[in-house]
Formats: sequence, C-alpha cells, structure tokens
Amino acid sequence: MLDLVLRSTTLPDGRIADLAFQDGALVSVGSAGKAHEDIRCNGLLCIPAATDMHVHMRGGTQSAKEDWRTGTMAALAGGVTMVVDQPNTIPPLLTPEAYTDRIREAKTGALCSFAVNAGVSPGSDPLPLWKAGAMAFGEIFAAPSSYGDALTIEELKVSLQKIHSLGALATIHSEEVGPGSPSDLTAHNLIRSPDGEARALGLIGEILPIGMKPHICHISSTASLRVAPGSKEVTPHHLFLAIEDFAPEDTFARVNPPIRPESDRRALFSSWNSIDLIASDHAPHTRSEKTVSFADAPSGLPGVETMLPLLMNEVVRKTITLNSLVEKTAIAPCRVLGIPPAGYAPGERSDFALYAMQPETIRSDNLHSRSGWTPFEGRMGVFPTLVIHKGRVAYRDGDYSYDSGGWVTGRGYLPREHI
Repeated sequence: MLDLVLRSTTLPDGRIADLAFQDGALVSVGSAGKAHEDIRCNGLLCIPAATDMHVHMRGGTQSAKEDWRTGTMAALAGGVTMVVDQPNTIPPLLTPEAYTDRIREAKTGALCSFAVNAGVSPGSDPLPLWKAGAMAFGEIFAAPSSYGDALTIEELKVSLQKIHSLGALATIHSEEVGPGSPSDLTAHNLIRSPDGEARALGLIGEILPIGMKPHICHISSTASLRVAPGSKEVTPHHLFLAIEDFAPEDTFARVNPPIRPESDRRALFSSWNSIDLIASDHAPHTRSEKTVSFADAPSGLPGVETMLPLLMNEVVRKTITLNSLVEKTAIAPCRVLGIPPAGYAPGERSDFALYAMQPETIRSDNLHSRSGWTPFEGRMGVFPTLVIHKGRVAYRDGDYSYDSGGWVTGRGYLPREHI
C-alpha cells in the first residue's frame, strides 16, 4: 500500500497522471495502485511548490506582527513549501548563539521547510555562522531599512571578501538614500529613486571579489535589472503595485525599495524574461504600526501568501507562461541557494501545489498572516486547493495537517548537540 496517491492530476505539460508517494517521496508518475490516502484531483493543475527565498517571519518580541506558525500557514495557503528567513530580527542574527535561538524558535512553529540566513555587520566573522547552518548571508543592507543598519561601501567590500572566501552566497539590499524624511509615496520614491538604486548596484559591481556572484534583492526598476550583478530578484509588489493605486499618504503601501510610478511598474513587468526569480519580501507590520504619519510608518508589506496566487492569475490571463512561473518560483531560487528544488525527478523535493485555476478576489479576511491586512486587497488571485509537503498533505481546502516543517541547512553546516 502506498502512503498517498493524487489521482488524475494535470501536469504542466498537459498530461493526466497519478502521483504516488511513499515514505515522503514521489515514487511514480503515471498509473498508481492502492494507497492509505487517495485523493481525486480531476481538473487540478499540479506544479512544483514554490520556494520563497526572502521572508521576514518576525517572531520573538515582534510576534504581534507575525510568528513562525502564522507565517508558514500563510506560505502553505499560497503554494509555498519552503521559506528563507532574513536575519534583521530582534536581536539581529550576528552570533552563533542568536542564530541557534532563531532555529529553535522556528522548529517549534514552522509548518513548512525553512532556512535562515545570517546577519552581517562591520568587522563580524561569518565563519561561525556558516558552521552554525546559515543558508546565506544577508540580506546585507547597503542602505538602511526597517531593523537593518547600512554598511558603508568599504565595510561591504570587506564583508563580501570574507563571505566569498567561504564559498557562501551573499544577498544584498541595495539602494541610494537621499536626505530628508518622506511625507508621502511620491517623496519616498524620490528619496529612494530608481536611478539611485541603479547607481548603488553599479558601485557594488565594482567592489565584488573576482568570481563572486551575489544575489540582489527586490530590484524595483528596469535600469537596475540591466546593471545588477549576479542573480536578480523582483517582488510581486513591484510588479503589481504603483503609486497611482494608493492615496498619496497611504502608509500601507510604504516599502523599501518604494513602489514606483505606473510607467515604471509597467516597464518592470514587461521585463519579465530578464527577471531571474520572484520572492515576496514578506515583511508584515501590524495595522496599528502602519496607522501613523507617513514619515513615522515602518516600511514593509505582507506577501508570502499572495505571491503565487497573483502570478497564477497572470497565467490564467496569459500574460506570463506557466513554465516561466515555475522556473522563477520553484527552480531558480533553489538553484541560487544550492539546494534541490521541488519537482518530479529523483532527488527533487516532493512538494507540490494543486490549483483549480479559478480566480478569486483577494481579501485580507481570508488570509493567514497575523498582520491582518494586504496591499493587494480586491485584486484577483488563484489560490491552491491542495498543497503537498514532503510527500504528505500539508494543506487542503483551508485545513492544515500541522505537521512540523524542517530546517534546511546551508553548505557549511557542522552539526552541534545544542541545535
């Protein structure tokens, strides 16, 4: 008896097949025998589940915004079965002790697979954090942002040399920040301008160690796409949201880098083929934190649950292809991280999301992030009805199995008894 069979799924190439799972692995694609759990999937499109390599799961003293349980519930409900958490936590992940505490916290709450990056500060030694299991280093802040202090260009140069000597991945938040405090979305866009972002990326390209290929986070303009070194990440909020969509002082649209004017947004979306991967930069804040003056509001938006649904809706609308979506959300992030992707081949992770391909209106009341709001309110999305994680049902029609996720370590990990 098999553990699980998904009957009559529709594969990305159009084939109808059964997917059979045993001991957490996909063992056959075709016609399957009897199973302890047998699910009819007629009419459901089955694709490899997404890896979101840029999330901020908050937790600890920031648990009112989000914690590992609610954040990974949101991920699974959005077709994401692995998340990579960023190190600008409170406290920041700059020591093995802080890193170990973060892993312990994640293990008690996460419902999907997770990895955690290590922080970078002037003069810090990345080796102990690399041995502790860091997936990558950063996002390293080459410009200040919420809970992230910026490194100078010289400090960044030294840090990148240390990271490169380990053979590790550096992920970089790059902006040029002008003087003053923004009073609205237009001023925010000017202070952290698209041209400044591109100039900052040009400087980073000049200081990279020979042979180093960094990962550039949340690129927000076509100019930056052209000059960014290494792999290039774009978020759904930069693809789908524009300044003109909001009232000028709407703090719920404040994010770093800023959302741009509609003309810039359209240009970025038109550059879909030049984008290496999509990541959400899920960075939730509470409603009360956002309900202040624009100058005082924190930057950041929730997005892990809506990332795939927004993109799947574009597949329905035929503005992007299904194959390109799978490449940018399931395959490319794992290639950049150096881990197996979700997929149908031996050695790939047995993680899948199944969709009825019926668009629905995105409503914050139906989402799972503790923050309780979304900048995509009222837009259309295609949500999964069934999500498979490690060969088992993790999410089905709004219900969760509540199985523990699992820590995915970086290449430098040396096991320790206290983790």
